[in-house]
Amino acid sequence: MASTSDFSVYYEKNTNAKISADTNSAIVETAGVVPEKTLHRQLKNRHIAMISIGGVIGTGLFLGTGNALENGGPLGLLLGYVVVGTICYSVMVSLGEMITFLPIPGGHIKLAERFVDGAFSFTMGWNYWYNWTIILPAELSAASVLVNFWDKNTKINWVWILVCLVVVVFINFLGAGAYGEAEFIFASIKVLTITGLIIIGIILDLGGGPDHDRLGFRFWKDPGPFVQYRGIPGAKGRFLGWWAVMTQAAFSFIGAEIVAVAAGEAKNPRRNLPKAIRRVYVRIVLFYIGGVFIIGLLVPSNDPGLGLGKGTASASPFVIAIKRSGIKILPHIINACLLTSAWSAASSDMYASSRALYGLAVARNAPAVFKRTTRNGLPWVALLCSAAFSFLAFMSVSSGSGKVFSWFANMTAVAGLLTWFGISVTYIRFYAGAKAQGIDRRTLPYYSNLQPFAAWYAAISCLLISLFSGWSVFLKNNWDTATFVTNYLPLIGFPILYIGAKIVKRTPVVSASRMDFHTGLAEIEAETYDEPPPKNKLEAFWQWLVCVFPVLFDSTV
Repeated sequence: MASTSDFSVYYEKNTNAKISADTNSAIVETAGVVPEKTLHRQLKNRHIAMISIGGVIGTGLFLGTGNALENGGPLGLLLGYVVVGTICYSVMVSLGEMITFLPIPGGHIKLAERFVDGAFSFTMGWNYWYNWTIILPAELSAASVLVNFWDKNTKINWVWILVCLVVVVFINFLGAGAYGEAEFIFASIKVLTITGLIIIGIILDLGGGPDHDRLGFRFWKDPGPFVQYRGIPGAKGRFLGWWAVMTQAAFSFIGAEIVAVAAGEAKNPRRNLPKAIRRVYVRIVLFYIGGVFIIGLLVPSNDPGLGLGKGTASASPFVIAIKRSGIKILPHIINACLLTSAWSAASSDMYASSRALYGLAVARNAPAVFKRTTRNGLPWVALLCSAAFSFLAFMSVSSGSGKVFSWFANMTAVAGLLTWFGISVTYIRFYAGAKAQGIDRRTLPYYSNLQPFAAWYAAISCLLISLFSGWSVFLKNNWDTATFVTNYLPLIGFPILYIGAKIVKRTPVVSASRMDFHTGLAEIEAETYDEPPPKNKLEAFWQWLVCVFPVLFDSTV
């Protein structure tokens, strides 16, 4: 991989870019940020590492997979996650090239302004803020579902939601550094939990549980690898069962792009962000694909405990599997770990939504008041505004936590897919601009040989899944207004926002030859340094742990 200085020499030689002493003032003028009060780079290498690996592993995987298994069967569940995993990877390598080159506040929202147009940036920004604002009450609702494992009195769910909300708000108001430390701890617990669950699952499947029942692929045979969706016979029913998994799988994967939002507060971004992008392999292959494969081996798709509409913690297929094996205490331990994952994911949601709103204000697409930060770089106004929407979680007190979680999950999945679509479109334009201006992508801090095909694949796939996300309501006698609205509201809103912004702003699409590839490079260069060697064996082990998987899979490390 070429060094940062190699790129600077190359860029100055081939594009005649002017990187001078007044670049910093140009950055401030472009972003509209008051110099003395802006975001501070407080997130360390280990923070970014754990945020990228486990920061948004949450209730989508631990809880939502119950519905997916019930709808698609074990093979339908696995195939759904594999397909969405390939889309997620395509988005991340596209985002990786851009955000490791220009790790600026606002992330992909500001990059869309540079490489597409202002209206597209406006649309992506508000869609992204909506995405993270809506997912926050979803995680809070899920937390109350998990607590119901011990307390069956669902009438006091509001207490558990309030407790979780206070914890999340407290963590975020301590600043990015405190959020990074909390996520390091919470994400470590989640990584250990999912790793332990996969190991335990293999042991149980091979007959190592208290009942000594060797399951093998028993549930792939009976009730079968696929589910006939809504009793629809033949290949059509099996296909629809698999497609029903796609939206839920998207909800589980959404959030991988949070490293782009964290880029503006990451220390040494040119060194740490490429590592974070490469770690997406670990998350997709080991945690998600491995996790759902184990679920399909241990729990039959017709188990009565599946389905979030029932509103009980037993909807978690991991808890169901351990209870079925006859282990008495472990389900309580696992449920406690899953509860911390809900807190962690909710904390990430609040962090991302507040930074998205801050990025909108920086790009002058939201009121300037949301740019206000404390001396320590905390965007407190944006944080307060985003936190206010978390009270939507109290809807679950009357409607049921499981049902409300499903509603918010649908809305988040589609909004997240549209974010991925926007990132892919931005990269396609970035690729065209680099080609038009003679920039060799191999000199960038991170690049992928799969481009631009990966970006096109992700863009088309995201649109297709979004378009057909609510197809089930059109089946005979299956109309559900809440499902229709929650699936298609983001999809309808995206083009409306873009057309409206286009009319008001009248911003032309940025031509490839005029794209800005150099503003901000001087500041980023100044933030780049070689990481110091490990001080002790513990630090050396940590560096090995976070790098071993990328080395196995990525030749550019």
